[in-house]
Amino acid sequence: MDVHEYQAKEILASHGVDIPPGTVAFSPDQAVYAATELGGSHWVVKAQIHAGARGKAGGVKFCRTYHEVQQAARDLLGKRLVTGQTGPEGKPVQRVYVEVADPFEREIYLGYVLDRKLERVRVIASKHGGMEIEEIAKNTPDELLQVIVEPAVGLQQFQARELAFQLGLNIKQVSRAVKTIMGAYRAFRDNDATMLEINPLVVTKDDKVLALDAKMSFDDNALFRRRNIVDMNDPSQSDPREAQALEHSLNYIGLDGEIGCIVNGAGLAMATMDMIKHAGGSPANFLDVGGGASPERVATAFRLVLSDRRVKAVLVNIFAGINRCDWVAQGVVDAVRAEKIEGVPLVVRLAGTNVEAGKKIIAESGIPIIQADTLAEAAEKAVAAYKSVK
Repeated sequence: MDVHEYQAKEILASHGVDIPPGTVAFSPDQAVYAATELGGSHWVVKAQIHAGARGKAGGVKFCRTYHEVQQAARDLLGKRLVTGQTGPEGKPVQRVYVEVADPFEREIYLGYVLDRKLERVRVIASKHGGMEIEEIAKNTPDELLQVIVEPAVGLQQFQARELAFQLGLNIKQVSRAVKTIMGAYRAFRDNDATMLEINPLVVTKDDKVLALDAKMSFDDNALFRRRNIVDMNDPSQSDPREAQALEHSLNYIGLDGEIGCIVNGAGLAMATMDMIKHAGGSPANFLDVGGGASPERVATAFRLVLSDRRVKAVLVNIFAGINRCDWVAQGVVDAVRAEKIEGVPLVVRLAGTNVEAGKKIIAESGIPIIQADTLAEAAEKAVAAYKSVK
């Protein structure tokens, strides 16, 4: 789960990280009011979306007057901002963040990521902020600083101090940078984050160290114990189908293909998508219905898959262990009848418990369902069916 910049900054501030004064606004008039309350003579109006590279896309506007603040908010609110990270469809801008724009002397990159291979938190820093981490790694790989955190003791003060000195900060700046590095680590650790990026972390003329921008992502599996994070969720930034899937405890990710997938088990779903690609097709989604593939869940899965107008065929691939193939088959038949699915070829491959009973239910349903015995056969039939209606 992702959050907006202003929400990430609220979390950082609660852990002792210094941030510039700022306020979120939902209308041009609110933006002007925010600027007057914040004070100062220059402000930045930032579009709040779950994507980076906003500045390059015109989503960050520097303002010198209240009128410019109002106009900037008017230009951004209600629009879809397209950046290098959103795809061509962009993300809707429903709120902006008005922040005091004070001058600064240096930009630094600071990031925290969960390294799943090492099972450790990796801290990454660079003297060159304002660029995406991929650019930093490509252009100045030798200056990329990294610290691996031992989970038994956490990030230590001496490690943060060494990192600050390696970034070329002076004594006064180092003490403030250590406070920031340690505070950001606590924000990452205490909220079950998987990624935290402060880019840029700026140093001002009076030696302050401020988080000028912030991005945070959180582990979905830990949200049950982070209700404060769940409350920050903005459904408008997600695929509507993914939000609907979440309501029904389905794992759904929309893709760009034409063959819809309904599978039980994440590993089997990945294998199914691979086989579709191998057969010359392209999957339209990842969808794991989980262990309890009841008729209701299967019907919901069909609705999600078919809500994508690009879907020209559907492949159902179920390996019944906890489930039974006859239950799943009945769920498929009921879902097809309930949703009145017509014109979209449906390929079903069942394996496991009560597989023969499941196949019999499908064969006797009177519905033109294409059956397959193996995953490879199912993928080939799904691709052939898609091409026949293409």
